[in-house]
Amino acid sequence: MKKSLFLSAAACLIFAACATTGSSQAQSAPVTPSKPSVPLSAPLSAQADKIWPAVKSPIGLDAGIETRIDALLAQMNTAQKVGQLIQPEIKNISPDDAAKYNIGSVLNGGGSWPTGKVDGPLAGWLALANRFYGASMDTGDGRLAIPIIWGTDAVHGHNNVQGATIFPHNIGLGAANNPGLMRDIGTATAREVAVTGIDWAFAPTVAVARDIRWGRSYESYSSDPKIVAELSKEILLGLQGHPALGNFLSEQKLVATAKHFIGDGGTAGGKDQGNTVLSEQELFDIHGQGYVQTIGAGVQTVMASFNSWNGNKLHGSKYMLTDVLKGKMGFDGFVIGDWNGHEQIPGCTKSSCAAAINAGVDMIMVPDDWKAFLDNAVRQVNAGEISQARLDDAVRRILRVKMRAGMFDDGKPSTQRLAGRAKLIGHKSHRAVARQAVRESLVLLKNDNALPISKRANVIVAGSGADSPSMQSGGWTLTWQGRDVADEKYKGFTTVKDGFEQAISSGTVTSDTATAADVAVIVFGETPYAEMEGDLQNTDFDLTSSADFKLMQSLKARNIPVVAVFLSGRPRGVDAAIQASDAFVAAWLPGSEGGGLADVLVEGDYNFKGKLPFDWPANGSGQYKPRGYGLTYTAAARQ
Repeated sequence: MKKSLFLSAAACLIFAACATTGSSQAQSAPVTPSKPSVPLSAPLSAQADKIWPAVKSPIGLDAGIETRIDALLAQMNTAQKVGQLIQPEIKNISPDDAAKYNIGSVLNGGGSWPTGKVDGPLAGWLALANRFYGASMDTGDGRLAIPIIWGTDAVHGHNNVQGATIFPHNIGLGAANNPGLMRDIGTATAREVAVTGIDWAFAPTVAVARDIRWGRSYESYSSDPKIVAELSKEILLGLQGHPALGNFLSEQKLVATAKHFIGDGGTAGGKDQGNTVLSEQELFDIHGQGYVQTIGAGVQTVMASFNSWNGNKLHGSKYMLTDVLKGKMGFDGFVIGDWNGHEQIPGCTKSSCAAAINAGVDMIMVPDDWKAFLDNAVRQVNAGEISQARLDDAVRRILRVKMRAGMFDDGKPSTQRLAGRAKLIGHKSHRAVARQAVRESLVLLKNDNALPISKRANVIVAGSGADSPSMQSGGWTLTWQGRDVADEKYKGFTTVKDGFEQAISSGTVTSDTATAADVAVIVFGETPYAEMEGDLQNTDFDLTSSADFKLMQSLKARNIPVVAVFLSGRPRGVDAAIQASDAFVAAWLPGSEGGGLADVLVEGDYNFKGKLPFDWPANGSGQYKPRGYGLTYTAAARQ
């Protein structure tokens, strides 16, 4: 990645200043880039102009980069330009095709690996990155050398890669609410992604979930926009770096993405990809704060959202993507579409959508029908359906980000500093950060003198989640939905039961629920899911057919204290389980470092720190505990 930096306005030495409103983009030198023949963004109404701030990025335009872009654009024909706008999935394109069609980007979706197998050799990632890079830099047949950029959904660590450190999902990080820790998580994630030669992470998610029936609620830090904004900024600084830190897009950093613009967490009924019905002021106040902070910290890409705002699909909203985001807010990176998100625009299909490009989507994520989309887009430019000015603007933005990242100058992926250093995948220092995140994310909802557990206790650790890497991790882990992978494929994981076996020093740990014990820890909860498949009709968790709940009841009947540990991507109505237990812990989706639970539940150096990032619902209706609630051990309980 990039070695040199682009500074502006004293490098925004106070990070908060980078997110304040201002009237113009800060610049590192006077710049007069080529201007489109027609304005691409329109002035906002007086009312809207007061709602949306002008955000001062710490990066600023660079005269040398803009001149290089001018020179490249002058050499490119329409097909070459359109090729830069296309992002296929690696399963559906070869490096040779990437060269032939001048493709600007590829991605690997959840559950897509270079070798076609989850347990394929780690070196396969870097080898394929080299092949795509080499193809994109091949100047045969009149092609131009423009490096391809590879994007991946590294949303809680490098989660498609076997053996990587898997951090708690965002909801757990919101419960921890530790900004400094977020920066460490971003740093560790960027390092592990860099090992595989990938340039770009589709993170952070800055969604503000307002209805936890939404199947992506665990991708939201909190229902509080202020928490979301602060944590998003900090993880971005870890992922991408910052001029004031001297590491903006340096060798151990990567291009980051703020997603999904805008209102993804506010859909009616929590319906994924649904309709967010809000006034413009409410949309900004609730769902815009994360973008103020991430643009102010220099984020280089923004992903358009599947949802609609007041009935209009965001992928087709020129007002939001161009007039607001790029015009008023001053975002000068590029907008990436989501997975075939363009096809949801009225009149569009997977293989044809001038409307998305015209609205302001600069790069189209078109996983499979990319050849047809490219052909149609070339035809649409030639027919005037997409203006040359709009095409050039999209290409300019993509080239600008690639140049800022040093991709034109740094050579093939395998020559980068961290490339191929397999020992960094799941490195002990990264796992230590993840384990701290687990400890700080735990929220204690109830404790009737059952916690902490003595190191000398005889402990039953049982339940469907006690020894389950997939339940600990949830969706977006090895596969898209986080399912259909055998436990042994989760390399480097410490389960909850493993953690207790390490923490209990002179007592015993068993999964035999028929044995006598001083206490039983029953780990239960949601099975993995991701977007679309995770939506709920209501928040109640079904305990009537739950073997875990029946186990709690049977243990209580034997006068064995029960500590219930709930693994979930959101709060759920589990009133009966809370009542049946002596202590109840919301553990969210802790990821690979399940040992962090025993660190806190067993007597020792750690106390509960987590606070509810969302209201916790009661069964049927109402509220069991409000956002911000969370018990801690008293001094007496720790003696």
